[in-house]
Amino acid sequence: MTAEPQRLVIRTPNWLGDLVMALPAMASIRRQFPGTLIVAARASLAPLLQERTDVKPDQIVALDTTREVDQLRGTRADRIVLLPNSFGSAWIARRSGIPERWGYGVSGRSVLLTRAVARPRGHLHHVDYYRNLVRGFGMDAIDEPPSLAVTEQTSLATDALFRDAEISAGDRLVGFAPGAAYGRAKRWPPDRVARLIGQLVSTRGIVPVLVGAGDDRLTGREIESSLPAGTRMVNLIGRTSLRTLAGVIARCAAFVSNDSGAMHVAAALGVPLTAIFGPTDERATSPRSHGAADVILRQVFCRPCMLRECPIDHRCMKRISVDEVAHSVSRHLGLS
Repeated sequence: MTAEPQRLVIRTPNWLGDLVMALPAMASIRRQFPGTLIVAARASLAPLLQERTDVKPDQIVALDTTREVDQLRGTRADRIVLLPNSFGSAWIARRSGIPERWGYGVSGRSVLLTRAVARPRGHLHHVDYYRNLVRGFGMDAIDEPPSLAVTEQTSLATDALFRDAEISAGDRLVGFAPGAAYGRAKRWPPDRVARLIGQLVSTRGIVPVLVGAGDDRLTGREIESSLPAGTRMVNLIGRTSLRTLAGVIARCAAFVSNDSGAMHVAAALGVPLTAIFGPTDERATSPRSHGAADVILRQVFCRPCMLRECPIDHRCMKRISVDEVAHSVSRHLGLS
């Protein structure tokens, strides 16, 4: 190992799910360099690190994309570990004047790095991909799934949100993340989500809760319009911050999600999870969890295509039945 630096920056991935999957690698680096670490994340993602992730609040830099060079320069770091694979992240690190720049030698950026690790061949889960990078620098990597817990502050904020939504302490919540930032091809059809909700609400005390970003509001409305009149469901899509999203998920007795950032948050929180996969590759992004997690998919000829929109009939998702997903959820709830 080289000598310990005065200050080291970890530049986190730019997507919520990737950030969560990188937590074990980040914890491994923090263990190697205690007290000298700064974690730089996009401003939209940095709040999640204020939950119980082993990152101290005063170590977090919330990056503004218009000022990222100046913000990284202001850390006065002498080393940066780049978890994103992009050329741009290495170019920004170079322009910031950080002398040592470490990362995967991909995307033509090796010339910008002072220490490059070769990308591993074959299929590798993203959690292991980030761990492999840490090992490439000669560090020991923590061999555990991502782990997350909410703070008391977030629990109190979640209590307030539930009061506004008329969710009581006796309600048993089943969370749904029906959207997907990557594209519509990742969504299990909203009418099937509605049919599943219809089955669940027949069980006394079960309250379905929809969560998601503002861009998922249309999906939420599609689900609501497919439900029988009078069906109790709470729609929190677009009504949570990233931290209260974690707070809501942490209160769920079970959680149903497409391959999304919310899915990985639920996995890290240890919430019993039913993950529905279509065009994306479960070998790379399936949930890694301390808790129960089912991955439901159909092996059709065209998957994993990684497309945002399906050019044919969306068979990878449409062949996943409501009964199959309901069985997984019921088992997590102890109903079957």
